[in-house]
Amino acid sequence: MDKIIKIIRQLRSNTYDDLVAFMYQPKDPSSLGVIRFLFGFLMLCDLPEERGGSDIDIRWGNPKDCHFPLFPIMIIPTYPWMCLMYFVMLVGATGIMLGYKFRLSTLLFGIPYWYILLLDKSYWNNHSYLYGIVTILLVGSSANHYFSLDGYLNETKKNRHVPYWNYFILKYQFFMLYFLAGLKKTDMEWLDGYSMESLGNHWVFLPFRLFLTSDKVDYLIVHWFGFLLDLTIGFWMLMRSTRPVAMVFCAMFHLMNSRLFSIGMFPYVCLATMPLFCEETWPRKLLEQFHISTKDPLPSPDCIYTKDGKYQLSKQNWKRKLVVVLLFTHCSLQLFLPYSHFITKGYNNWTKGLYGYSWDMMVHSWDTIQVVVKVVDNESGEQFFIDPGAWTQNDRWNKHADMCLQYSHCLKRNLVESFENRSIPGDTTSSLKHPYITSKNISVYMDVWCSLNKRFQQRMYDPNYDLLKASWSPFKPVEWLLLVLTEYNNFRVTMNEIAKEVYSWSNDSDVLFIADYPGMYLENYIEDNMQNVTLTVLEGKVVYEIEDDGLQQSTGLVLSKFDTVHVEIGLFHKVHTIGDTPACYMYTYVNADKNEESESEPVNRRMYAPFPILEDLGDRTAAMARMWKHISSAFHYFIFNKPYLHDQIKN
Repeated sequence: MDKIIKIIRQLRSNTYDDLVAFMYQPKDPSSLGVIRFLFGFLMLCDLPEERGGSDIDIRWGNPKDCHFPLFPIMIIPTYPWMCLMYFVMLVGATGIMLGYKFRLSTLLFGIPYWYILLLDKSYWNNHSYLYGIVTILLVGSSANHYFSLDGYLNETKKNRHVPYWNYFILKYQFFMLYFLAGLKKTDMEWLDGYSMESLGNHWVFLPFRLFLTSDKVDYLIVHWFGFLLDLTIGFWMLMRSTRPVAMVFCAMFHLMNSRLFSIGMFPYVCLATMPLFCEETWPRKLLEQFHISTKDPLPSPDCIYTKDGKYQLSKQNWKRKLVVVLLFTHCSLQLFLPYSHFITKGYNNWTKGLYGYSWDMMVHSWDTIQVVVKVVDNESGEQFFIDPGAWTQNDRWNKHADMCLQYSHCLKRNLVESFENRSIPGDTTSSLKHPYITSKNISVYMDVWCSLNKRFQQRMYDPNYDLLKASWSPFKPVEWLLLVLTEYNNFRVTMNEIAKEVYSWSNDSDVLFIADYPGMYLENYIEDNMQNVTLTVLEGKVVYEIEDDGLQQSTGLVLSKFDTVHVEIGLFHKVHTIGDTPACYMYTYVNADKNEESESEPVNRRMYAPFPILEDLGDRTAAMARMWKHISSAFHYFIFNKPYLHDQIKN
């Protein structure tokens, strides 16, 4: 806190030269060197996991797969070249860890890292963005002056003081990580406890369940304590008097997150950078506790002593002044970007902006029940449906209108290619699963049904909007987006009460809540494994229509608020929303296969594994081995021009 006050005083009273001198005052390099080593090591661990290094062939190997680059001009490298990029990142991360050719190593890691990150928005995470930012900040730092091969090989760098801005900018970045995450959690969705659910049953909360129910753990510990910790922990760690207690709470918070969520190295990166908030000399003091003597850092050549025994820069050139300008530009940018969504309107959907740089970590939870992708051949009039998992590796894209647009064009490209290749004699690569296309004149329509933060399930987009003809701009609102029905937010309490009642009927009973706009309809088919299916209207007015192919006719029944009807099994039916207001209704049913499905699902090992850390180490070692096989197969291809063997890599 004292340092923050000093900075403020510098900004208020002294000249810009004094500010530059303050940012360049020499500091002990030991803390920065240790943090650099840990960051490089954790990036090595991150490469085969969240960067996808262990599954390069799956994520990047199929040229037909749809990707979602931020800039359309970006080119997706082929599998061998992508493996080479991962190898370059591997070399760079190793160089960062060892402090060897440090500036070159940060560039070797950072350039392909950012390129791969920008190649596909569907993989974006806040912490992925954080790693890229930290890499950029390290490029110009002197983090290789301690505990590094550069220092061992070059006496002019070994154990030399580093300028204070090396610590300041990293400390600022991680302070804002916590503080902005806390500010984002001021959203009432978080404070009312709708963002996260069912975490209270996890073993990490066993001590709290001695005096709190699981629901109370979710609300008080996960939501409110998480909000207060994010908002204030940076301030507590800055102050010397509260730092020890704050560090304990912060460490426990990150360790719990490492067990609760599959978020890769993020908790460990936060743990490794917590010492940024401590005195820069903590590694030396720690070694002294073990009676290991260390040498004091050597002064920088451009520093002199003043009469009061402090260092002062002997000169200030334009480069230092430019660095300070860039530092404060970065600080301003990090404050602006999380709230810049009023400019990038095209990326706004039910939530603001693309997930990845706004620090709204886990404020919004999604539950998707249905994604319908319909293709219409405008020449023949035929229509058919595409599996929304076709040519994609994850389902995050369907929550973002811009990515839905990109998927539609990718889908057309693949379908048209299949249509054209069917006429090529001897062609064996074309997809014969889609013989319906008779021309390039097609339309793509998308109907996505999901729930945001425990609301009703509702459609996100206008299902009658041809995405291939869509007009989209990053600076204009999305035309085909349907807004969240926020007028029914208060229903979430009632929905929770109804759900508890339905679940009490039997172990197989379930309920589904739906809301829809006037003039639209939901088409549904009830499988034979469903029993006692009923439709109940909660708000508005609907028409329940049965489609009976045997009778070649449809029968409609008007239902108003609180009306209930038994739903026929094995038939298609439609629920039309009529009137001037949206309608809300629910299905209650007994799923005969519910227990079998839950038993067949993989058990959450993070929740029940007795030795989770050992299992994590085993998984990460296996992932690293698979990545090395991918890289070696790529080099084998470049040297001997022989294709890689997919089965050998997987085994």
